[in-house]
Amino acid sequence: MVEAIGWISSVILVLTVGKQVHKQWKSKTSEGVSKWLFVGQLAASTGFVVYSWLVENWVFVATNSLMVANALAGALIVFLQRRRGAP
Repeated sequence: MVEAIGWISSVILVLTVGKQVHKQWKSKTSEGVSKWLFVGQLAASTGFVVYSWLVENWVFVATNSLMVANALAGALIVFLQRRRGAP
């Protein structure tokens, strides 16, 4: 039951944050989105992947690995949108 709570929470977090990045991509604007959000998320999630690996918590290894991918996607979207002049 404890593992199930962790995995369910992981799915909710990844889907919620992923939905926001998807919305940013579909709207073709990053107005109001700070690049530092993704820099901070990338740094924190990378640290959590390493920590979770060391303590062998596979729920958090998986979750934070997906959050690293999400941070990279979000940062890339902001970069590309701002490069082409979108707000």
